[in-house]
Amino acid sequence: MTLLSAGAINSDRKADSDTADNPKAKVAAIVARAHAAMEAYENTDQERVDDAVRALAWSIYKPENAKMLAELAVEDTGLGNVESKIIKNTRKTFGTLRDLIRAKTVGVISEEPERGLVKYGKPVGVVAAVCPSTNPAATPVNKAMMAVKGGNAVIIAPSPAGAITTAKTVDMMRAELKKAGHPEDLVQLMPTPVSKEMTQELMNQVNLAVVTGSQNNVKRAMQSGTVAIGVGAGNVPVIIDSTADLDDAAVKICASKIFDNSTSCSSENAIVILDDVYEDAIAALERAGGWRCSAEECQSVGDTLWVNGKLNRAVIAKDADVFAKVMKLPEDAQSSKFFMVEQQSVGGKHSFADEKLSLVLTVYRAKDFAEAKKIVHDILDVTGKGHSAGIHTKNLEHARELAAETDVVRILVNQAHTFGNGGSFDNCLPFTLSMGGGTWAGNTISENLNYRHFINITHLVTTIPKDQPSEEELFGPYWSKYGK
Repeated sequence: MTLLSAGAINSDRKADSDTADNPKAKVAAIVARAHAAMEAYENTDQERVDDAVRALAWSIYKPENAKMLAELAVEDTGLGNVESKIIKNTRKTFGTLRDLIRAKTVGVISEEPERGLVKYGKPVGVVAAVCPSTNPAATPVNKAMMAVKGGNAVIIAPSPAGAITTAKTVDMMRAELKKAGHPEDLVQLMPTPVSKEMTQELMNQVNLAVVTGSQNNVKRAMQSGTVAIGVGAGNVPVIIDSTADLDDAAVKICASKIFDNSTSCSSENAIVILDDVYEDAIAALERAGGWRCSAEECQSVGDTLWVNGKLNRAVIAKDADVFAKVMKLPEDAQSSKFFMVEQQSVGGKHSFADEKLSLVLTVYRAKDFAEAKKIVHDILDVTGKGHSAGIHTKNLEHARELAAETDVVRILVNQAHTFGNGGSFDNCLPFTLSMGGGTWAGNTISENLNYRHFINITHLVTTIPKDQPSEEELFGPYWSKYGK
């Protein structure tokens, strides 16, 4: 496959000579084109808006495009694998399209005559969509679909590591918009060079910044003065309790852990197994494809996984055989699918308790369910508070306890996290590639990013029969306890 050269990115959208070396002016020019596109966009007509959303979805869902962009992403970034990225490009897009087509976002979006209320959906403006290297094709399309659904224009800011793939993705989205008769500049690529400075300037000038990936980018967006939506870091811990179907849990954990070589923020990073089923659960995980590292192998993995306080790019998001060779694991380990490192206690940053973005699954043993919950909390205190956790169980009271006591937005029950956290056809979560973590993660949203975050709402309010209770109704319970 021939890759686009870095100099070719956005080559058909060259800046004027007077803005060539001026980041502020370069961004201003592209933002102006975005506003002009919104003026030309039929964004008060829900049918036309939905037509544009379908065009964006088809640009990546089309089989040959999904495959080409998956291959390009792996070649461009060195992360993940082609098969998983094809699934990500198609499944996430299809699910998001399902959600979006069912929603009203422009014009009258709801009427409640009994409340005297009519709601009108309106655009938020020009959106900056900052995207990660782990999903250089799927995330730009996902965010563009949501933004355009709200009647907005969007400017995609790629990661430097995935810029070539993202540029190709944007070109494909623009081509489909043009084919369907919509303004191409509804979707644009951030001006080059791809850098923190250019991304910051873009975030400064738009109406809304939506940031996925680097927590540094998330923090800078929040400090930009622009309305911003950021998402938190993942580091998902999952409990296997005494009632779990062990083989079912193991198969789901394996499928989720190995998907795209663990690039997903929703991938299981640790499991906590109750003592009375510990060895049986480990055996089930081995049957599913896990390699149980010895104490010496755990040491080797730990020494290699982090280099100078940073994850080692030679092993993150790499295939299992490559990982095993770099880690100097036995030859038999190279045919395994993922690698289990057993730990006696929860460490801190850059320990096995931290996010690993690799096929390493940390395993903890808990004497009972109370200790299992504590281990989960301790892991999330290291990294991932606000994001997600899960449990495999037949005892829904355990699931309710975990949800009531754990500071995360999502608790998944008997599910493969990577396939459930960002929306699934068999759960109620909206399809997305960006998961908010609430104030626990320093985020403004505590749900999956979805179309509602890309619209403003005007409330038309008319009078209804008066609803004014008596003082006795409101203060009575207090008076009866404490007097007036």
